[in-house]
Amino acid sequence: MDEGGNVVELTQKEIRAELALLRQEHRDLDQSVEALHTASPQPDYLQLQRLKRKKLALKDRIRALEDKLLPDIIA
Repeated sequence: MDEGGNVVELTQKEIRAELALLRQEHRDLDQSVEALHTASPQPDYLQLQRLKRKKLALKDRIRALEDKLLPDIIA
């Protein structure tokens, strides 16, 4: 939706660009999670949980956008 609450249809090019950004953000979060695990013997588990939750939300958004790129096939 845009700022006025109207539904905005994304083009395939825009979807692919957003997917690239989301995938990069997902990789960055993955590296952050790994760094927190290895940074100290007692990592901040609350921060880890937040990062992992954000990764899952990104993964869901990535899947939703990928579904928009794939045509519906009725078998």
